[in-house]
Formats: sequence, C-alpha cells, structure tokens
Amino acid sequence: MHGTNWILLDSETTGFAAPIFVVELAAQKMCGWEPMGEPFRKLLNQNHDIPPEASRVHGYTREILERDGEPAVEVYEALRNYAGVLPLVSYNTGYDLERVLRPEWARLGVPPIGSAGFCAMRLAQRLLDPVPAGNCKLQTLRQYYHMPERGAHTALGDVFTVADLFATVLRPIAQQRGLETWEQLVAYVTEEWYPTRITFGQHKGKSIMEARTDGGLRRWLDDLALSSNTRNSRMGRWYLRRLEETTESSPFVAWECANGAAVLSKDLVLYVNPELQRLRALVDAARARLAELEAGFTVDKAKVDALKSRLFERLREHFLRRDRLRLVVSYRRKYLESLVRQGEEDSAKIERDYRQENAKNEQEYANTAAAMEIKTELSAEEAAELGKLWRKLVKLFHPDRFAHEPEKLETYHKLTAAINNAKDNGDLDTLRQIANDPHGYILRQGWASLDFRDEEQVSRLRKLWESLEMEILSVLEATNQLHESPEFELHELIAKKPEMLDSVVVKQTGQIEAEITALKGEADQLGKEIEELTGDAPPMAAI
Repeated sequence: MHGTNWILLDSETTGFAAPIFVVELAAQKMCGWEPMGEPFRKLLNQNHDIPPEASRVHGYTREILERDGEPAVEVYEALRNYAGVLPLVSYNTGYDLERVLRPEWARLGVPPIGSAGFCAMRLAQRLLDPVPAGNCKLQTLRQYYHMPERGAHTALGDVFTVADLFATVLRPIAQQRGLETWEQLVAYVTEEWYPTRITFGQHKGKSIMEARTDGGLRRWLDDLALSSNTRNSRMGRWYLRRLEETTESSPFVAWECANGAAVLSKDLVLYVNPELQRLRALVDAARARLAELEAGFTVDKAKVDALKSRLFERLREHFLRRDRLRLVVSYRRKYLESLVRQGEEDSAKIERDYRQENAKNEQEYANTAAAMEIKTELSAEEAAELGKLWRKLVKLFHPDRFAHEPEKLETYHKLTAAINNAKDNGDLDTLRQIANDPHGYILRQGWASLDFRDEEQVSRLRKLWESLEMEILSVLEATNQLHESPEFELHELIAKKPEMLDSVVVKQTGQIEAEITALKGEADQLGKEIEELTGDAPPMAAI
C-alpha cells in the first residue's frame, strides 16, 4: 500500500428509492493507509425535495441546499479535478457508486470519474471476521472501537471515520495477514468469501467451526454443497474447504485489559489461543461494557415509551375508531368477493371471522392501554440504580452455556426474558429481586435451578466472550436505530419545549381524522354494494 494513491469517498442522498439524488459529496486523497492533503466536500443543489426520513438522518433540507449548494454538474467537475483517474473506494461501494453516483453521472451526462477501487466495508467484514460479526455498520464500529465522533451521517464525517477505521483497526490486521500492496488488498476483497458465523436460518449465530462437533450443522453444510442452486452449492463447498484447511480457531480482534478496564490498545493485537487469565479479563470487561450500554439504551427507550404512552392516552379513541374502520373495510371487501364467487355460506364464515378479529383487536387495545400505564420515565437516581443492577445481571447472559441441558436452558431463557421485560418497563423492584437473589427468584417461579459459576475451559470462555461482544454490537445498533427514529427526535423536541406536545396531538388528530373520513366513505360505498346484492343491511357495521 505504501506509495499508492487512491480516493476515499462518501455521499449523502435523498434516500433509497430511485431516482436517488446526491445532496452532499466528500472525498479524501489517500497515500497508502494515510490521508494526504486537504479533503474535498461539496453540497449539491439539485432542485429536488428531500424526503423527511432522509433529512432526519443527515439534516439537509431543500432550503439549506438552495442556499449553500452548488449545481451538480459543477460539483462533479470539481471532483474530477480533485480525483483524476485514481481508484475510488467507498465504505459501501454497491450503494455509493453503483446505485448513486454512476446512475447520476449518466443522468446528468457527466463522463465517469476515477477508476475501480474496492469496497471498504467488505474489507472490514473480512478482516474483522468472526468478531465483530453482523453487517459492520460504520457508526457501530466507530463506537465499538472507541473512535472519535466525526459527524455521523455527513459525507465528510463518514469519510474521516473510515480513515480512522483504516488507521486504527484494519491496517494492523491487514499487515499481520501479509496484505502489503494495493494489488493484494484488492484481490483479498474481491475473492470468494463468506462469514465464519452463519447469519441466517436455523443455524444463525453458529460458527462453521462448530460443524466439527455439531452433526446437524455439518449435515446442513453437506446438503448446501450438493444444492442444485449454484450460489448455495458454492457457499457450501467453500465452507467445507474452510473446515478442512483451518486447524485452529480463527484469530480475532482482542481488547487489551489494564487494571480490569477494557481499553483499545494503540496497536491491535491478535490472539489465537488466549490464556485463561486474559480471557477472564476480556469477559469481565465485555460484561461491564454491555451493562453500561444496556443501561443507556434502557433509559433512552423508557423516555420514548413514556412519551408514546402520553400520546396514546390522548389519541387512543381516534386510533381505535380508525382501526375499527380499517377492519370493516378489509372484511367488507372479502365479504363482497366471497359473496360473488362462493355464495352466502362462505360469506357467513367471513362475517364470523370478522367478529373474532374485532374482539381480538379490542382486547389488544385494552392490553396496550394497560401496558402503557406502567411505562414511566426513569429519574436520574433510578437510571443510576438500573445501571448498577445491569452490571450484576449481565453476568447472567451466558449464551450456549446450557446448550446440552434443555431443562436449564429453558430456565435461562425464562430468566433473561424476565430481566428484559423488567428492564423495558423500568421495573426496578423485579430487577432488585433478581440481582439480590437470582437463585431465590428462580425457585419462587418454580423453574429448574442454574449454576452461575464461570466455566473455566478456554473454549467455553472464548465462546462466552464472543457472545458478549455480539450482544455489545447488537445493543450499539439498537441504540443507534432508536436515536435515529422519529419517536426519539420528537422526545428530544418535547423535552426542550414541553408545550409542543399539545400541537403534536392536534396535528396527529387531524391526520387520523382525515384517514377516518376516507375509510368511512369507503366502508359506506362497500356497504351499498353489499345491500344492492343481498337486499339486507351490510354486515360488519361501520363505526
């Protein structure tokens, strides 16, 4: 890589639905693994509306772009002057280049810019396999590896974050694997490869290495290799070759532990067979971090749930009327179709189904109302206590520990479900009971007892550590999704201006009532059609 020049780029757009328009474009010249010179960054004014869901992510509106943006053709000419014919690398090449930039250049009549590079996300997925697994979302990795915040979901911020990822995480691993030149790196990214950990189906979450002892997984891989589907058979054969070629567990990225706290070392160290003492430290550090993340997520989710509860309380009757009418319209359509095609006997069955579905719908509303009543926003003191409880309760998250003891595995699932339900509802009393006496809590429920002592075997500890890291990634992604949701954005706005709640209720009431009016009209029209055919008043009475 030393001495090779290339371009790292990223774009922010109007969303995923074609046609896609670029609203921000950023790039950074790279020399080997290091940034070189000043970055490139432009806003584009394409005289196009920005969907609210896209604007919520990157913050750009049509008004901002009309004020600060430049014509798209001029921006791309400036990019050509900056990039020349250098290879283009994006964190998601399939999106940035194939779905966004190249179609836009064709639409605008702009000649192609730069040359083919590689996908940085695929490089990350390969180098970091099997830990972390998943889709390797950029902001999740940034948080996972404690890299600086560079402006999430801005093109320039994401370019800087990818550069940080290259320098801090990917470069040491690539060099350890002998990937020294640009050509080697490109070949590594483009060659056939599949994740070590299965990401789908009945074996989701398992490492293919477990096929050496897991007969069901091995049979599935054998069947996959013999599949008549070319893609599936290639995958199966690749996994079987991997099993034959690999003599020990794949290396994974580990954390240095100092004084019991998890920190990222200056140079990442790769461990193939960690010692027991180091694995215990890694497990303890992962548990502590997971507890902090879970506590933070729970506090934020409780705030959103509390706001949703207030809105539901004030809008409940409107929601209920709307959903009743939706049901009426749906079943009157079915009733009409059945009446014409199958006759009155089958139509009578549809009417009975409607009554059952309506009763179910009414009960769900009652249950939701009851559940919403217990949704409360945690105080600062309660949030702090919840964090402390999670540091203790996270020790119960031992995936696969009881895999070969079905009765104990069932207890584990019941216990973690009770913990999660209490966490989601802000039920500190239940969390206190479990934290203070988990065995007593289990016995009071009549469940089989569990042994919470740590397993000393290296393989068990490694599996436990990897499982905790998977959970950390999962919580990071869930937290990011929550923070990017319109519900959290609304909570943040109302927290700053509580009087906005009334205007939100008025606006949502108007939207629901407009939908109710349209549904009522459709229900009445369907009712007239039924009455013309049968001579009787239509079933499924409109509200």
